[in-house]
Amino acid sequence: MIALKIIFWLLLFIIVYTYVGYGILLYIIIKIRRAFNIGNKVKIDSTYEPEVTLFIAAYNEKDYVAAKMKNTLALEYPKEKLNIIWVTDGSDDGTPDLLQGYPNTTVHHLEARNGKIGAMNRGMDFVKTPIVIFSDANTNLGKESIRRIVNLFGNPKVGCVSGEKRIIDKESDVASGAGEGIYWKYESALKKWDAELYSVVGAAGELFAIRTALYRHVEKDTILDDFMISLRVAQDGYTIQYDPEAYAIESASANVKEELKRKIRISAGGIQSVIRLRSLLNIFKYGTLSFQYISHRVLRWTLTPLSLLLLIPVSFVLAYNEGLLNFGVYSILFWLQMLFYIAALTGWFLENKSIKIKLLFVPYYFFIMNLSVVLGFFRYMKKSQSVNWERSKRAS
Repeated sequence: MIALKIIFWLLLFIIVYTYVGYGILLYIIIKIRRAFNIGNKVKIDSTYEPEVTLFIAAYNEKDYVAAKMKNTLALEYPKEKLNIIWVTDGSDDGTPDLLQGYPNTTVHHLEARNGKIGAMNRGMDFVKTPIVIFSDANTNLGKESIRRIVNLFGNPKVGCVSGEKRIIDKESDVASGAGEGIYWKYESALKKWDAELYSVVGAAGELFAIRTALYRHVEKDTILDDFMISLRVAQDGYTIQYDPEAYAIESASANVKEELKRKIRISAGGIQSVIRLRSLLNIFKYGTLSFQYISHRVLRWTLTPLSLLLLIPVSFVLAYNEGLLNFGVYSILFWLQMLFYIAALTGWFLENKSIKIKLLFVPYYFFIMNLSVVLGFFRYMKKSQSVNWERSKRAS
């Protein structure tokens, strides 16, 4: 039983550290650094105002073109310094035609559909500005987002800047909306602390920017283009910074089925990324960046979901040996797990029902997140994940 107890506590430590412990540790480190004035806050240079390119890779986005361009042309940045490039490879719904006539806007269309990363690799050859900002067609940007991102590049050590992904929070949100919104708020806090410690570990594809000279063509079968592009910039010795006031906003997934589809794709891409970025696991070479990468990303895509799965039988054996109804340490922890999964099951039952109890949607979303990693792992191993756009339906 001693060996089983050691395994139990090790599994529990991995889970708690991944989702709560790292955030607490990060917060403590930041507080100590601030107290001794050792902070890594990047100074914002409000005078830095180079010419930039807003890069939008799109596939059949005719329903979003008008809103996206209206939003883009209203952004607070000198119009003569903001170039807009759309790469519409494979689009056959009239998207390229709808983009004609907009000022400072260039459309690069190719009949063949080669996936988003194929469009990005091809489109980057047309970018001539020192900074390129990537954004999705179905997201709107905050009015000051471009300026706030660009200002951070005034520091030569900054190679990439990530904006914040915001989910429209509605009282009527189903499980996907409630869970996704809370998840991204927590992620935002972690990213702020990561940036202050040293560097964010990965950028949100909805809105991020890099120095154009640092872009390296990514393998054509890459699933998480934003993650690979930004982490390779960090590998080159630059930092990834973060400004939550530079944001892209979109609706939550229409339902958990759609969110699961999206998460499985991300998880398959996460496994792929961990393998391709395995050199980043060398903490002796990359130091703080490796610590952040392993704590914030690698564990979520590898050991933690497996630990959650293994903890159930391990804790049951220990609780049974202790007495399931004696309510010792192991029996209490076992029943707490059962309570959590019952709450997740209840959240599933209430999804899209007239009864909206957001408190139950959180454990459901957490369960879906970890289930998607398991399913994403098998999808990656079978090599069945397409690199082509897989747009999830969004809530209206």
